[in-house]
Amino acid sequence: LAQRYVDIARRIAMAAQVRLPKELRRQVCRHCKRFILPGVNCRVRIRQRREPHVVITCLNCGGKMRIPLRKKRGESVG
Repeated sequence: LAQRYVDIARRIAMAAQVRLPKELRRQVCRHCKRFILPGVNCRVRIRQRREPHVVITCLNCGGKMRIPLRKKRGESVG
């Protein structure tokens, strides 16, 4: 059912030529286009390499999404 709603939302957005909101795009796997729910069908890890980022691994297809973490102005990390 969730997969069907994701497909409908994507089709409507493409037909109207609008971008889906960032929050919704991050809840859909970029590789297999399935709805992802942390702890159920995806793994979420925080990495502190060159720049801090979140790695979301889809457990359906194994695809990885990388989201950079940027600090807001005036904030310190730690």
